[in-house]
Amino acid sequence: MNARKLTVTDMLVKAFVAEGVETLFTLMGDANMYWSAAMAEQAGVKVLHARHEHAAVAMADGYARATGRVGVASTTCGPGFTQIMTALAMAARANTPMVVFAGDSPIGANWYLQQIDQAPLALATGAHFIAVKSIDRVLDNVREAFVIAKVERRPVVLSIPMDLQKKDYPFLAEYLPSAGFVPAPQRPIPDPDMVERAVDMIAEAERPVVIAGRGATRSGARAALEALGERAGALMANSLLGKAAFEGNPWAIGIAGAFASDFARERFAEADLVIGVGAGLGHYTTEGGYLYPMAQVVQIDTNPRGLWQGLRTADLHVRADARAAAEAIVEALDRRGIAKAGFRSPEMAAAVAADVPDGKVYTPQPNLLDPRKAILELDAAVPKDWDVVVGVGHYFSIAMTHMSGRATDKYHVIGDFGGIGSGLPAAIGVAADRGDGKVLLIEGDGSLYLHVQELETIRRHGIRMLVAVMNDGGYGAEFHKFRAGGHEPREAIHGRGDLAGVATGFGLRGSTVSQPGRCAALFDEHQAANSAGLWDFQIDDLIPSRAYRRIHYGEA
Repeated sequence: MNARKLTVTDMLVKAFVAEGVETLFTLMGDANMYWSAAMAEQAGVKVLHARHEHAAVAMADGYARATGRVGVASTTCGPGFTQIMTALAMAARANTPMVVFAGDSPIGANWYLQQIDQAPLALATGAHFIAVKSIDRVLDNVREAFVIAKVERRPVVLSIPMDLQKKDYPFLAEYLPSAGFVPAPQRPIPDPDMVERAVDMIAEAERPVVIAGRGATRSGARAALEALGERAGALMANSLLGKAAFEGNPWAIGIAGAFASDFARERFAEADLVIGVGAGLGHYTTEGGYLYPMAQVVQIDTNPRGLWQGLRTADLHVRADARAAAEAIVEALDRRGIAKAGFRSPEMAAAVAADVPDGKVYTPQPNLLDPRKAILELDAAVPKDWDVVVGVGHYFSIAMTHMSGRATDKYHVIGDFGGIGSGLPAAIGVAADRGDGKVLLIEGDGSLYLHVQELETIRRHGIRMLVAVMNDGGYGAEFHKFRAGGHEPREAIHGRGDLAGVATGFGLRGSTVSQPGRCAALFDEHQAANSAGLWDFQIDDLIPSRAYRRIHYGEA
């Protein structure tokens, strides 16, 4: 009996497996169903079926952020593809390495109901687009997709017509994976002249601040930056995505920019030198350029931009790896005998230690929680080795300023495009990789409702994780802004639905939390159940975050 001939679909499966794909997030339709089903049959490949195409891509995004590997998602053509535009834009803004297998309408059809030109849609989001047009090039196209995703760190849409997938593959079954084509990781060293210029600026500064971003943490630059801070007499801060870069350092003043504490903002206002390392120094980190108006700025980055998000980023740009540049600057400071007291004094150390993210006292309404205290209690109950995924909304600034004691790579902020609704699927992507249940999602009620159907995906695939919903009964970002402007917020308030009951209906363990002091016992129950759970925190909608009070309510 003759062996079945290999099809293009067979070769596509072989190529993706050869690329080391272990997890696929998909929603099947005519244009991707046979490939997705064949992927599920491969040893070592886990396929998760989402209930919405946006969620499938957001899951792959979360997976890639947490693992550093290429996330892989798949959609069908037409309406399946148009559903993923927000998730693609989010991944592109986050520099997420991802490949989306997008089935396309058949080449040979004179008319097809779901036909749409995929290229302009994908390109508009910032993703790269590769159209597979011939059998001769199909394996080259797959390899190119993975190379671009890895090297350029952005999502790539691989568009493959459904009738092409069904054709026989006439060549020898050989595929050379992208690993052999990707340049080896390197640590670019700084130009010595730029190092000396940075040292000159440090020598003249009396009140310097170092801001570490995600690039600095990925480079492993903490020790070198702390040594730099010691010689310069600097306070140590971080961008939002670099949260906890200096966790435990006695001179660490937390997040720079819109989420900075009052104390940190005062110190930035006094700064005469800011050294940004592996941080974009964009609009939010610098508060539109107003955070440190008296300071000269040095930016250390592998790809520094003189103008970004409408702002002049720095007076001096050092193109280099964060750790390599910091080590070179420390060496030059030592060689020149430069050591400054700067901001560092016993009085300043005591003030840094006494700083709090928000000291204003509120009395919550009956049977509702102060959201700040709810986050603190949640943070204390969940072990520090858990991954924490945070969506966007009013609660987000409270979560990111009040949580502590975790490593930078344990925080995953899903807010790069400013859209709600992606936290839940992104957390599923993280949990799918972790496999041990040690994933906490902090999400808003309005955001959860956008893709609440994925709670069923959690149950169906047996994913263990914990969902904490900050339920303020509406769209908190909007109703706080309405109130700040003197407007009636009723159109932004939808009421506190029974989200614990919704979770139970989907097969998860749901609990309503409306009184303080419950998290520790609930966590013990969650661990004993060894399943997924959702805690519905009933938070007071009349307590704005410190960032909102300052930015929208005009509170000094």
